[in-house]
Amino acid sequence: MTGVRRARAASSAPARAVRVSRTRRFMLGLTAATAVLAGCASGTTETAPDPTGTTAPGSTATAAPDATGTTPQGTLLVADFGGDTVTFVDPGRDGSGEGGAPIASVEVGTAPYGLVVGEDGRAWVATAEGVAVVDTQRRTRLGTVPYETETGPVTTGEYRGGGMGIALAPDGRHVYVGVNVPGGNGTLEVIDTATREVTGVAGVGRRPFDVDVSPDGREVYATDHDSFDVTAVDADTLRTRRMEVAPYGTEGGLGSWLKPHYAVVRPQDGRLLLPFEGERLAVLDPRSGKVTIERMTANTHQHGAALAPDGTLLVVGTGPIGSADEGPSLTVRAPGGEERIIPLDGPHEDVAVSADGHMAYVTGGFTRDGYWNGITVVDLRDEKSEPVRLEAGNRPLGIAIL
Repeated sequence: MTGVRRARAASSAPARAVRVSRTRRFMLGLTAATAVLAGCASGTTETAPDPTGTTAPGSTATAAPDATGTTPQGTLLVADFGGDTVTFVDPGRDGSGEGGAPIASVEVGTAPYGLVVGEDGRAWVATAEGVAVVDTQRRTRLGTVPYETETGPVTTGEYRGGGMGIALAPDGRHVYVGVNVPGGNGTLEVIDTATREVTGVAGVGRRPFDVDVSPDGREVYATDHDSFDVTAVDADTLRTRRMEVAPYGTEGGLGSWLKPHYAVVRPQDGRLLLPFEGERLAVLDPRSGKVTIERMTANTHQHGAALAPDGTLLVVGTGPIGSADEGPSLTVRAPGGEERIIPLDGPHEDVAVSADGHMAYVTGGFTRDGYWNGITVVDLRDEKSEPVRLEAGNRPLGIAIL
């Protein structure tokens, strides 16, 4: 699945002051946080033939495909966590957001969270009910793959059961989805993309916010938000290894804000990059389980992340969790560690970056309150340009570029 921020002057006393400040904020927030677990949520209708027998109701489109009969390349696809659809969005002139608008929606199931798109144009969408399969060219739902894991009644909201993070194997033969089980540990379910059937289930930690795959496809990584760890799953045997990633410790348990959310895998060495609070970047070596820490500068609660083609790391800052924190932002972190912080208007959740690395698209859905129904478009080439706000769907979370 596919995650730039604003520059804040770095001071020197500061590195220590920031650590003290964060610890103090953590302790002050425990009482309130334990009360509520930390978050960290002219139409036509047609139904496509479905050989699996799981065809869903028709899909409603608000615009027709282009003259070639396909969805234009560069169209954005977002998961509408506040509804039961995915929305196709025209990113505007040259992908800048200017003149862009939603062009179609497809019903996929309750509270869609993450999504991933394969080279064949099929999108796999993690909902509360199962993984929906969408033909992005025809803009129709092909079917839904039910979960093998029992997740309880289908509900909505930040703590709903069902699919969260989702990823595709490099060869496109399997989809991996992290399934949240309210009140307990989650699972990683393996879906055969040819048969659209679940072929394996592995136990992971609590609330698998994100799922990633190693560059060689041999391991799958579930980022387990509420258990402060990453679970590595062998793609062949489904054997698991749990690796703690807790640069602030695990004090506070479920009530803590200082937990892992999203990760990206660095292609050159297979290490996972997990941003924390705009202060610390945890770099996890999955072979040894060792975590090293690098400094970050945004000083804000962080969620979605993505890598640009040149290795630039983009991280979404959702806003403050304490009075000393900075507001929402997008961190643009060069491979050498230099950061540019771009302010955002209101909380956001996830980010995708264009294939040429020029544009970033940041979803405004957010898993908690304060979300908005749109995407912020950031031109990464021009530091003086203002982000463009683009209407898009209903509480959009996951995002992909077609």
